[in-house]
Amino acid sequence: MKKTKTQRLILTAMMLAVACVLALLCQYIPFLNQAFGGGFTVASMLPIVIIAYMFGTRWGLFTGFVYAVLQMLMGHSTVVSFFLPSSDSYMILGYAILVVLIDYIIAYTVLGLGGIFRRRFGKTSALCLGCVVALSLRYLAHIISGAIFFGTWAEWFFSEMGAFGESILGTFSGASLSVVYSIVYNGMYMIPEIVVTTIIAAVIAQLPQIAVCRVED
Repeated sequence: MKKTKTQRLILTAMMLAVACVLALLCQYIPFLNQAFGGGFTVASMLPIVIIAYMFGTRWGLFTGFVYAVLQMLMGHSTVVSFFLPSSDSYMILGYAILVVLIDYIIAYTVLGLGGIFRRRFGKTSALCLGCVVALSLRYLAHIISGAIFFGTWAEWFFSEMGAFGESILGTFSGASLSVVYSIVYNGMYMIPEIVVTTIIAAVIAQLPQIAVCRVED
């Protein structure tokens, strides 16, 4: 399928808008959101993966970066709180910058890798595999950030989880406990997100409008 650069820009802008609207709507549904950040967003990242599939990884990474910036703007109060000494979320400058880099810039830019299978498999398989890889990489970014910067919550978190939490606390400690905490905490919303997004991608892939595109001048 052939597209002009103008058509690519328009379609990308539309997909970014859809992604932002889905993410914003889910912010207002309390049971979808985690107490300390993150939440289930009903396939809000799928539009970015679709753009990456249609136009390739380079354009996908650019789109993912733009989406990362938009996510920072939509969550500006959280981002700003990392830098304010009066905030409960305050961190020293270096840590705050790293959290923003990992949890926003890297975590959302990697969604642009959702198109890496676009010429290797059929459309449905390529889009679904792209979703799994891209969203798993976002999950990994949050795991790294959570383990390094938010691991101090691990003991309290597992102490609130009954027998399961007690077994974790009895098995892990220190840095390993922080890693387990981050895997579990972020997995509570990222694993369902990966599953649901992949299922929806399999349905969306049947649309003829979803196709690998070549961009002309």
